[in-house]
Amino acid sequence: MKFLAITLIAYDHSKSTTQRFREVVENAVLAEELGFDGFGVGERHERPFISSSPPVVLSHIAARTSRIRLFTAVTTLSLLDPVRAYEDYATLDHLSEGRLELIIGKGNGAAQAQLFHVTAEDQWDRNREGYELFRRLWREDKVTWEGRFRPSLTEAETWPRPLQQPIRVWHGSATSKESVDLAARYGDPLFSANVTNPIEPYAELIDYYRERWAHHGHDPADALIGAGSAGYYAARTSQEAVETYRPIYEARLETFRRYGLPPVFPTLEDAIERSSILVGSPQQIIDKIHRYHERFGHEVMHLHADADGLTDKQHRAALELFQGEIAPALRKEIPSRPFPEGLS
Repeated sequence: MKFLAITLIAYDHSKSTTQRFREVVENAVLAEELGFDGFGVGERHERPFISSSPPVVLSHIAARTSRIRLFTAVTTLSLLDPVRAYEDYATLDHLSEGRLELIIGKGNGAAQAQLFHVTAEDQWDRNREGYELFRRLWREDKVTWEGRFRPSLTEAETWPRPLQQPIRVWHGSATSKESVDLAARYGDPLFSANVTNPIEPYAELIDYYRERWAHHGHDPADALIGAGSAGYYAARTSQEAVETYRPIYEARLETFRRYGLPPVFPTLEDAIERSSILVGSPQQIIDKIHRYHERFGHEVMHLHADADGLTDKQHRAALELFQGEIAPALRKEIPSRPFPEGLS
């Protein structure tokens, strides 16, 4: 199994914006030091997030690291001009020396309609069209194209040409079959959000992905799946882990209430039992990831890169425990294909 650390760069004014960005970069450096396979930066365009420009943040991380793969989580192609997105990410591909991977999706949040005039009625069509053009721009030196949502192209050249040919693009999936269909059609990997709900809705989408994968003529053995997690804290005993994480989880519930969102898991104990949150002893977390793997068959998973209310010392200790005891067992017990290698 492979492991990513991912951040959406939530911002709560406890630090300055500059300090928060610096913290993200330092967490990426720490992730590489500890042995994570990848580091991801999300894209959001509304409070409480300041992650509106992943290629800029990832470019800085690329300069501070040398081995770790760099992910977008997700690139919201429904909002972006595919030509401009191509230019940004082809540039980042070179700056990272071929360590870039994309996770794409249509995005979410009410601000999308206000800022970009993307609506619930057209967001999936925009995502599909944007990806299909982006895919051609990455692979073809000159592109002639016509679509609904941007001006047409005639023998258009885009520069710089990318370093990786092709780049691996994952499709982020949370609740809808549209992204799953798109991934299966093009033979691309799927990354299940696996954060908000119990396991079954995500498992059903993954099952659907495998069905559509075969329908489009792809070898079932080639399907590749990643999955998220809803939080992480490991300690030597489950009692210590729960005691430390309880105020963090209760603060999360309070945030839900403030934004008018009913919690799916009203207590930490319920979340540990029914959600993908990973709180407990190393062996408990290993066992829980195995249970999810039995249902998903995933080879890649992510943890939250941020301290999420932990002290810096607690955060680092938990990540060290993950890479020292949890990850080695899972790497051994759950085979996974190698990631593409950058040029460094």
